[in-house]
Amino acid sequence: MSPFALGALAVVALCLAALPAVLTQANLRAFAPPPPPKQGSPRPLVSVLVPARNEERAIGRLCRDVLSSDDVDLELVILDDASEDRTAAAVAAIAAEDPRVRIVPGRPLPPGWCGKQHACWQLAEAARHDTWVFLDVDVSPRPDAIARSVAFLEDSTAGLVSGFPRQETSSVLDWLLLPLIHFILLGFLPIQRSRSDRSPGLAAGCGQLFVTRRHDYERAGGHAAIRASLHDGVKLPRAFRRAGLGTDIFDATTIASCRMYERSADVWRGLSKNATEGIGSPATIVPFTILLGGGQILPVVLLGQGIATGWHGWPVWGIVAAIVAAALAWLPRGMEAIRFRQGIASAAAHPLAVTVFLVIQWTALARKLLGCRTTWRGRSLDPQ
Repeated sequence: MSPFALGALAVVALCLAALPAVLTQANLRAFAPPPPPKQGSPRPLVSVLVPARNEERAIGRLCRDVLSSDDVDLELVILDDASEDRTAAAVAAIAAEDPRVRIVPGRPLPPGWCGKQHACWQLAEAARHDTWVFLDVDVSPRPDAIARSVAFLEDSTAGLVSGFPRQETSSVLDWLLLPLIHFILLGFLPIQRSRSDRSPGLAAGCGQLFVTRRHDYERAGGHAAIRASLHDGVKLPRAFRRAGLGTDIFDATTIASCRMYERSADVWRGLSKNATEGIGSPATIVPFTILLGGGQILPVVLLGQGIATGWHGWPVWGIVAAIVAAALAWLPRGMEAIRFRQGIASAAAHPLAVTVFLVIQWTALARKLLGCRTTWRGRSLDPQ
């Protein structure tokens, strides 16, 4: 390829890199932590609803974290979803000492339901209070997390809000890939517009932490509306928006953390599991491959090629475009590393992370088209 053509390609890469860079800067202001409860306001009555399947190692820690919550009167309802370990026994022992804890035995999984959606639906049936916090077992909430999450719901006009906890990493792949959660969220979703426009296409959420009210949940159809989905983080907010309700998101970095995976193989399987309901779907994978590949990988490739050849023959405008494009590709990750307590080294590896991420999306789509099934927590899954 001629130097002039490379320069033109650098201009294209610059335009593609500019979109998430500019949007991230705006979104970092809009994506705020939840406020503390108002002074003198009554303590809310909250049902904390937790689906659990084979969570013997983490369930005790989760119970201790939730029961240490401040400024809220809560019940902790845990659904044992056909666990094959001592999850139920561990919860029963805690419930014997603290009346705020209840364990609900899960019913058999009906055809057409994803396990988590069925578990959450049963938890909604069992809840005694009218304000609900759906929480994953691998989330570690701080004592103020529940009260502040509920306060965000009360301050908003939304029927469903969702917090994004700080992601703890313990393997190479989660260190590399999990920071992309914030990059894609803040780089491609106009948060302020999503708050005024209730279109399902502008929905976003994190399945680790949802807050809603009983009447809004029932109006939206709850988890029954997304019964076959593997990706409640996207699908549940869309269900609320289709029912005419608003949804919103907040930064939970300072009030909760989450360790989703222990090994790199789990990261690959976890991201593949629901890829075809998000970026890896047939409708979005090509546009996002162009956006991510052209705006996050191509600038670094062009920068490396230019440096390796001493920019021989490149037009000045092409050199400038390539350097600025590379800077813009790294800029959002640098800002997010500081804001969300992510590693600088992980941010530096951003082009590699995007490359691996796209490989996972295309692999997941290929497996779906070939009719391959995946498994999660001992169950066979059929992504929708």
